[in-house]
Amino acid sequence: METYALDFSRIGGLTDEQFYMFSQSNKQLKMERNAQGEIFIMALTGGNSGWRNTAITGELYIWKKRNPIGQVFDSSTGFTLPNKAVRSPDAAFVRQERWDALTPEERKKFVPLCPDFVIELMSEHDYVNPAQAKMQEWMQNGCQLAWLINAESEETYIYRAGQEMQIISGFQGILSGEDVLPNFTLNLAELRS
Repeated sequence: METYALDFSRIGGLTDEQFYMFSQSNKQLKMERNAQGEIFIMALTGGNSGWRNTAITGELYIWKKRNPIGQVFDSSTGFTLPNKAVRSPDAAFVRQERWDALTPEERKKFVPLCPDFVIELMSEHDYVNPAQAKMQEWMQNGCQLAWLINAESEETYIYRAGQEMQIISGFQGILSGEDVLPNFTLNLAELRS
């Protein structure tokens, strides 16, 4: 995905509140902030990425309705990580007790925690190395399970807390939510165009 960096370093960067207000004043833009305070504007995705992301988020939401152990979030949700980056995965899950521990004010803004589970879906213009670096950031900030899905090459990178990354080639398999999302599965074949 093509990104554009905005540099606010000459004015000392933006506080969390200023970045939140900046993003709310520019809702037509999808943006993230890295741990160094750089703000990145990301291009909109194409149709293939859009329907795949809807399929993934839909499956996660259906699972959540049957297994009400937490909350599911879409690609518009910002999470402020412990390293101060603000990231927005394509889909995310947070255990209910962690969500319940947040104040009503914290729930209204960028969620001040790292999700327990994230899915990042690479678009046609994403590069593997930056996407994998982002996945490492999720894991370093407390994520328990994460999937990076590259539909173009039909490769899935699975990240588990405290373990080596695993690569699954081909879309003939079914991913498991393991103990983080009990009974959740995603049939990769459904992501073929």
